[in-house]
Amino acid sequence: MNDGFVKVAAATPKIKVADVKYNEEQIELLISEGAAKGAKVIVFPELALSGYTCGDLFEQKILIDACSEALKNLAEFTANFDSLVFVGLPFEVDGKLYNAAAVLHRGLVLAIIPKTYLPNYSEFYEKRHFTEGNAVPKVIDFYGMETPFGTNIIFENSSEPKALKVAAEICEDGWVLTPPSMAAAAAGADLIVNLSASDEVIGKDDFRRTLVSALSARQISAYVYASAGEGESSQDLVFGGHNIIAQNGAILAESKLFHNEITYADIDVERLCADRRRQNTYVCSGEEEYLKIPFSLSVEETRLSHKPERFPFVPDDAASRDRRCDEVLNIQAMGLKKRLDHVHASHAVIGISGGLDSTLALLVTVRAFDSLGLDRSGITAVTMPGFGTTDRTYTNAVTLIKTLGCEFREVSIVKAVRQHFEDIGHDENVHDVTYENSQARMRTEILMDIANQNGGLVIGTGDMSELALGWATYNGDHMSMYGVNAGVPKTLVRHLVRYYADTCGEEVLKDVLLDVLDTPVSPELLPPTKDGEIAQQTEDLVGPYELHDFFLYYVLRFGFKPSKIYRLAVFTFDGIYSAEVILKWLKTFYRRFFTQQFKRSCLPDSPKVGTIALSPRGDLRMPSDAVSRLWLEDLENL
Repeated sequence: MNDGFVKVAAATPKIKVADVKYNEEQIELLISEGAAKGAKVIVFPELALSGYTCGDLFEQKILIDACSEALKNLAEFTANFDSLVFVGLPFEVDGKLYNAAAVLHRGLVLAIIPKTYLPNYSEFYEKRHFTEGNAVPKVIDFYGMETPFGTNIIFENSSEPKALKVAAEICEDGWVLTPPSMAAAAAGADLIVNLSASDEVIGKDDFRRTLVSALSARQISAYVYASAGEGESSQDLVFGGHNIIAQNGAILAESKLFHNEITYADIDVERLCADRRRQNTYVCSGEEEYLKIPFSLSVEETRLSHKPERFPFVPDDAASRDRRCDEVLNIQAMGLKKRLDHVHASHAVIGISGGLDSTLALLVTVRAFDSLGLDRSGITAVTMPGFGTTDRTYTNAVTLIKTLGCEFREVSIVKAVRQHFEDIGHDENVHDVTYENSQARMRTEILMDIANQNGGLVIGTGDMSELALGWATYNGDHMSMYGVNAGVPKTLVRHLVRYYADTCGEEVLKDVLLDVLDTPVSPELLPPTKDGEIAQQTEDLVGPYELHDFFLYYVLRFGFKPSKIYRLAVFTFDGIYSAEVILKWLKTFYRRFFTQQFKRSCLPDSPKVGTIALSPRGDLRMPSDAVSRLWLEDLENL
């Protein structure tokens, strides 16, 4: 339970229809296996003790009694396990038979949950045998134990930290218009388990996957779906054992069809809580209608099964990544298109350095002009060589501008900056922050003045990662008339340029874009090396952008504590960066993120691209003088 992580498992045993003793033994084996792997919640399929396909054998008293006795044995079996276990069985109450889920923990049957919606269509005929469950819990006697029986029950972890609230539904309950889990989630349940017996027909696995994903997304919950598999009767149906674990719309883990197995995933309760806090339209209600049953889990380090995404802003698979890139480019271009159209501007001015960010900004500007039907010659692309400009970046900038058909202008800043140094009494040989920022501000002044000459807009090039770190010169590259890249993190910028290169269909343009991608990230404000190479590499100074983008995602998207983000980063970047290096740059991130907010507080307009943005008018309304002590102390206490 540390940091909100809980390992959960969906377990499909190989059963024998109506062989309760055999099924009990198989369930015990999987409980042992799951608990040994650290699973704190283990979910078995619907009617797993008897088999879902018993048909009219459900009318046999001997089968019903055998399942109750097996349940008693299973409860005793769990006495030494630190897991909350859900098992399906036919269960009799007051002369009526219910399709039920028993909840076991440390030797006890905590409650029994009856199925609410009984399908009686197509291949299903549950109303032939079962009675619909009652919502309001009542107390029944189970082998001398007072046991709650009803649907409206939430199981709450009572150990510290007090995270994890669990509710259960059974198969069809999750397929109806208003699933019981919706009300349970509104009442506070953050983990929903579904004990299911869903037979296979063509395409049903896709529908099932979509259903579980959508349920978890609407509820902002984790959802564990455990389905019956091999061993069920194949007289008329086949069951595939399709287990799915989802969290807020994302499929965390999924079993292969027709492979009885345990499927594990690590859900993050803190992440769910953060999402529910963030979405103020998520209204909690009806909590008073639920019986709360406590259970206690030992506090231990969850052995994480799956690494978080190393690049949370970039999809893993190529097809999704291409779709994302095209969508982002369109969002950027449509934002700029609207602004150009609104101010009746047919000109844009943009500084081109030969680096990644200005390259992307130019590509976006070209797309916006094409969309408006404007001639690309209305884009004035300016190279402004300075003390740190290398032949490589200069050549790439010139080639890029001319290949795209934009107006090319070159304005050296060397003479003007030297005059400025003389005016303010600065020694050109002192390569300090004044030396660097004077160049950046001079370039911005040139762009603004050229924009005034032709009635155009200055297009900003800085990306979201730089803004998060404050890696921009105040009133220099920090300023523009519209910033097209401000919603795009550095790790995604690379893929956007790569996507453009792969899809542009022009060899010269593709070659120059690929060379831009191979060029080290640098502001080029210090003189080149003796070999004419870039002397000033950004990631040597502020740290690797792949780490900072990882930090940024979890800081802003979920508000995680620094110590948790550190833990995630160490696990994710194992073998790439040492724990010491990660800690160093995480401290740098927090220090810069807090001290540099004043730059973000006066950002130019820019389009929001993803779920995270830094606009002071939208997603990040943060005071410029907030203190970082709490965050840095959390890291110091590691």
